[in-house]
Amino acid sequence: MVDCSCPVSLPGPSVANSCGGASFVLFMGLLEQFLRSQCDIEDPCGHFTPPQNPEREYDFIVVGGGSGGSVVASRLSEVPDWNVLLVEAGGNEPTGSQVPSLFLNFLGSSVDWKYKTQPEEMACLNSKDQRCSWPRGKVIGGTSVLNGMMYMRGSRRDFDSWAEQGNTGWSYEDVLPYFKKSEDNLQVENMDAGYHGVGGLLPVSIFPYQPPLAMDILKAGQELGQRVGDLNGKYHDGFAIAQTTSKNGTRYSASRAFLRPANNRPNLHIMLNTTAARVLVDPAKKQTYGVEVITGDGQKQKILARKEVVVSGGAVNSPQLLLLSGIGPKEDLQKVGVPLVHHLPGVGRNLHNHVAFRISFYTNSTATSDLNWATAMQYMLNRDGVMSSTGLSQTTAMIKTKFANASEDHPDIQIFFGGYLARCSKTGEIGEIQGTLKNGVPPRRMITITPTVLHPKSTGYLVLKNNDPLSYPLIFGKYLTDPFDVATLIEGIKFSLKIPKTKALKKYGITLNETPIKGCEGKKFGSDDYWECAVRRNTAAENHQAGSCKMGPEQDSSAVVDPELRVYGIKNLRVMDASVMPRVTSGNTNAPIIMIAEKGSDMIKKKWLAQ
Repeated sequence: MVDCSCPVSLPGPSVANSCGGASFVLFMGLLEQFLRSQCDIEDPCGHFTPPQNPEREYDFIVVGGGSGGSVVASRLSEVPDWNVLLVEAGGNEPTGSQVPSLFLNFLGSSVDWKYKTQPEEMACLNSKDQRCSWPRGKVIGGTSVLNGMMYMRGSRRDFDSWAEQGNTGWSYEDVLPYFKKSEDNLQVENMDAGYHGVGGLLPVSIFPYQPPLAMDILKAGQELGQRVGDLNGKYHDGFAIAQTTSKNGTRYSASRAFLRPANNRPNLHIMLNTTAARVLVDPAKKQTYGVEVITGDGQKQKILARKEVVVSGGAVNSPQLLLLSGIGPKEDLQKVGVPLVHHLPGVGRNLHNHVAFRISFYTNSTATSDLNWATAMQYMLNRDGVMSSTGLSQTTAMIKTKFANASEDHPDIQIFFGGYLARCSKTGEIGEIQGTLKNGVPPRRMITITPTVLHPKSTGYLVLKNNDPLSYPLIFGKYLTDPFDVATLIEGIKFSLKIPKTKALKKYGITLNETPIKGCEGKKFGSDDYWECAVRRNTAAENHQAGSCKMGPEQDSSAVVDPELRVYGIKNLRVMDASVMPRVTSGNTNAPIIMIAEKGSDMIKKKWLAQ
C-alpha cells in the first residue's frame, strides 16, 4: 500500500502575492491536492521526516542538501554499515515546484535564500542600491528545486583545463563516467552514442511540450550556420531543445532523484530547518570531529563524526561555513572575531558567475496568460501541455564569438530564450489579458533573448559580515570589472540580434524593443557604446556561482581543496559542490555539481572501504 497522506504544502506568501493572491492560492491548493491524490509508487509524495532524536555520533555528516549534498548522502548511505546524517537549512520541497511552468514563481519565496551582492561598481547599476540578486535554494534539493532544469554538462575543454592546472583525475575522460553513472536518459536513442547513461537515479529528458516558436528557433540557428543537436555529446556548440532533469512533465530535483529512493534506509537521517553553525575541528590535531548546528527552534547542538564531514553548501554557504569554523584568510577572520584554526587564503576568493544581458522583443502574438483551467486540467490529467514545460526557456544555444579559439569546441556564449511560459495574471484571474492598448486591442507579447558570458574573467569574493552563523555573508560579485567580459557580451548581443531576422522567424513579426535603457538615453542606440552602458546598468546575473573553495594542487596558494576534494590543512573534511570548480563550466551548473558529488562519493568509499 502506498502512503499518499503527505500534507499539502502551499507556496509562501511572496509566491501567492506575486501571482495575484487568493485565486492563485486556490488554484495551487487544488493542483497540489490533485498531485497528492495521484502520487504513484515511484514517488509517494516524498516528504522527509526528520529523526525525533538524532544520534550523537555518525560516520559521516553531510552539510547541505542541494545538488551536491543530496547525491553524497544518498551514495554514502548505500553502504549499510555506515550511518549518515544530512543537515539542511531549509524544509521539504513545495509540491508545486514539481510543475515545470511554475519554476519562476518560487524565486524570491520562502524556499529562496534571496542573496544579494554588495553594491556593484560596474554592474547592476539600475538595480536597487546597485546590488545584483543571487537566488539560491533554501530547501531540500537546493537550487535544483528552483532552476530551469536544463541538463548541461559543460565542454570537454572545461574539464581538460582543470586537469592541466594540476587537478589529476578531472579531465573530460575522467569525469564522463560519472555523468553517465547518475543519468537515466529517457531519449538516449536520439542522443550521441557513447556519451549518455541509462538506469541512473537522475531522469533526463525533453519536456513533453515545446511551443512552435521554440522549434523554429532551431531552424533559425541552422540558417545562421549553427548545428542543431546534442550539446552534451560529441560536440558542445549549436542550438538545441535542451534535455532537462525531468520525467513525464514533472521536475526531478536532486532530492527527488537521489534522496527519495533512499528515504527508508535506517542508516540515513535527514535534519531539516537546521543550520550548520561551524565545523568542529581539533586545533591541535587539525582534524574535523563533527558539526555544531542550530535547530529550527534556535537550539545549538553538537553532532560528532567518526569518519568525515562533507560540506556541500554551494558557492556561498560552503566558504561561509569554513570561515565560521576558523578556516580561511587570517586577516578576514580577525576582523569578525572568529578564532583562527587554519590560515587558508583561498576560502571565499575566486568567486565568479556567468553574466548576461536580457534583450527584449515584441512578437505579433497577443499577450494572454497561458495559465487557465483548461491547461491546468490538461496537465493534471495527462502531464502534458504548456504547464509541462518551461516554454521558450527550454531552448538554448552555444556559440563562439570572435574571441573564442576557432580550433576548439569551446563556446564562449550561451544564449537563453524566455517567454511563452504559463504564468499568473496580475489580479489572480487565470486567463486574464494583461492590459489593453487603444481600441481594446491587447498589447503584443514579449520574448527575451539572453546572451551569457561562459568564461568570465571578472572574479569576486565573499567575507563574513560578523561571527553570527545566521547572518548572511557579504558578497562582492565584481561583475564586469574585466573589460573582456563586456566585449564578449556585446558580441553575444550582436549575434542574438540576428536570430529574429531569419526567414524561419519572419512569420512571428519579432521586433526589437528599442526603448532606451535608463541611464543610456544619450548614447546612440545599437552602438557598442550603448550596449556597454546597457549591460552595466541592466546586468543579468546568472545563477551559476562557482569557485569560492577552489580545487587545485598543493603548490597553488589560492587552492582550498586538493583533487580528492579534501580541505588543505584539515583532516577528514571535504567540499563537494560548485565552489570547488577552478573555473565555472560552460553552461548550467546543476549537472556538473552532481558529477562532482558522484566522483567525490566514490573517493570517500575508496578510502574507507579499503580499511
